[in-house]
Amino acid sequence: MPDPIQEFATECRDRVASYPANKPLVDAAQAFLDASVGAKYSYNFSWLGRPIIQYPQDVLAVQEVIWRCRPDLIIETGVAHGGSLIFSASLLMLLDVCDALERGGSLDLRASSRRVVGIDIDIRPHNRREIEKHPLAGMIELIEGASIAASVVSSVNDRARRAQRVLVCLDSNHSHDHVIAELEAYAQLVTPGSYCIVFDTFIETRPAGSYPDRPWDKGRNPMTAVRAYLRDHPEFTIDHAIDHKLLISVAPGGFLRRT
Repeated sequence: MPDPIQEFATECRDRVASYPANKPLVDAAQAFLDASVGAKYSYNFSWLGRPIIQYPQDVLAVQEVIWRCRPDLIIETGVAHGGSLIFSASLLMLLDVCDALERGGSLDLRASSRRVVGIDIDIRPHNRREIEKHPLAGMIELIEGASIAASVVSSVNDRARRAQRVLVCLDSNHSHDHVIAELEAYAQLVTPGSYCIVFDTFIETRPAGSYPDRPWDKGRNPMTAVRAYLRDHPEFTIDHAIDHKLLISVAPGGFLRRT
């Protein structure tokens, strides 16, 4: 008898693999992405009460990655309103719940060793206040400082040494040099089978001059940093299956899996 679960998984995998050749679908997705950037579409969503400033497609993809990798520690650069930290903490909490159910034991979230570390050069007081009073604040640690500063990198390394499985999300300064420095600092902490997710690689697909007031643009952005980093780090590969599935994403080529 065929396994219906495996059959469905195979159908999904084959369907996704066909999308790159589906020009009308790819063009429609790109047209939506182009139109939605100026409309600030990604600013309209929240997670458990905090603005997350991400495309729903990327949020769902990160959820799938977290479930698959089951990290003990998630390191995030870029805090903004804190929605992404709350999102990550909520998923780590759900992992704890599922682990407890599978064991048939009781759950004490206060004893959880899973944590999210959020790093930002400027955590604004009103955002810090809302993050720290959130019910999931106990699973979140905030570090205010430049993500590539030696003291910050050292502090995060100390935390990573105590974790069995580490996932990293880079979403702060999107300039080429900064992202390269973040990759050098934090990608090495990713455990085999887990991911370093680099957001806003889609900047490379935007017309030159789209960011006149920013230190990034076409030709110098997270995607160019990823390409440069991967040349010297064969232990990471781009998970193109995620790109093909999402179609609409600010992180094309940015889901880096450590093999």
